[in-house]
Amino acid sequence: MLPLILDKTFSNQDYTKTGLEKAEYDGCTFINCNFESSYLSTLQFLECEFINCNLTNTKLKETTFKDATFTDCKLVGMPFYECNEFLLSVSFVNCNLDLAVFINLKLVGTKFKDCSLQQADFTEADLSKSQFDNCNLKNTVFDNAILESVDFTTAYDFSFCPSSNKMKGAKFSKHNIQGLLSEHQIIIE
Repeated sequence: MLPLILDKTFSNQDYTKTGLEKAEYDGCTFINCNFESSYLSTLQFLECEFINCNLTNTKLKETTFKDATFTDCKLVGMPFYECNEFLLSVSFVNCNLDLAVFINLKLVGTKFKDCSLQQADFTEADLSKSQFDNCNLKNTVFDNAILESVDFTTAYDFSFCPSSNKMKGAKFSKHNIQGLLSEHQIIIE
């Protein structure tokens, strides 16, 4: 059983060499911490905040994120699909999630605000009722995903096939609809 660490703030720490202590973190805040390429496998983060942290290429085998928020973080190449799916709930504000992988995850109601998700992969993910608010989705993969009631009205640079996804009730603006028609080589002026 992992030790429990409650309501602690970790600031300006570099975990690239020493690693973060194997524990269950509940209500903790991580500010300006560097986790790049480190192992967070099997750790538990419950109601934790990550602010201005670098989690690029972090290893997440069976990591638990429940009600975790990421603000101003660099999460390039994050293999979220490796996380413990039980109770998985995350939100992102002003984060770099380029190349992040969310394959086959249930992410119902997830909020992405002012994020870059270029070349991220949501293949077979359930994103029902999620929101991509002012997010760059260039070359992001949505294939066989559940996108029902997803809000894409302010998302941009996306291009994916509606017939390859479940999209009932998904919202788009008239300014970004061309991303749904690109495979048909239709010119919109």
